[in-house]
Amino acid sequence: MSALPASVGVLLRPTRAHDLPAIVAIETRAYEFPWAEPIFADCLRVGYCCWSVLAAGELVGYGVLSIAAGEAHLLNLCIDPDWQRRGLARQTLQKLQDVARRLAVTVIFLEVRPSNLAAIALYFEAGFLPIATRRNYYPARVGREDAWVMSCALDAPHRPVRVGLGD
Repeated sequence: MSALPASVGVLLRPTRAHDLPAIVAIETRAYEFPWAEPIFADCLRVGYCCWSVLAAGELVGYGVLSIAAGEAHLLNLCIDPDWQRRGLARQTLQKLQDVARRLAVTVIFLEVRPSNLAAIALYFEAGFLPIATRRNYYPARVGREDAWVMSCALDAPHRPVRVGLGD
């Protein structure tokens, strides 16, 4: 797929409680081990930066960012599988980075499955670098899967990096 044509309006706005059923439906379609609605509700309740992505008037994605003490943690970033590979994840990540900068955040952390090559490529392109591995972090069909911890210094010049993804 390619980027969305200009005629398809894309809007990123703060998530509202009434968005949660659509968000959970996307989460369930996108992930084998999805977050449940109470997790998203708690994110809203405690004041995390939760953003919804609308394209052609339809909620098609979301991002969740927690911020504290000058640092942020990207907890979830997801685009509906039917809308992926059109630049929406890139736009959403950029919006979350911009919000973090406005709130004086200097670094963003995240975890990602090493098997999620599309997400890893997006994060590298946005300036994230791997800094650690969390062993057995994610549930998997058989056992558990590690997570790569990645970080992006928001006060450093952006330099996209291409590295090998093998261990």
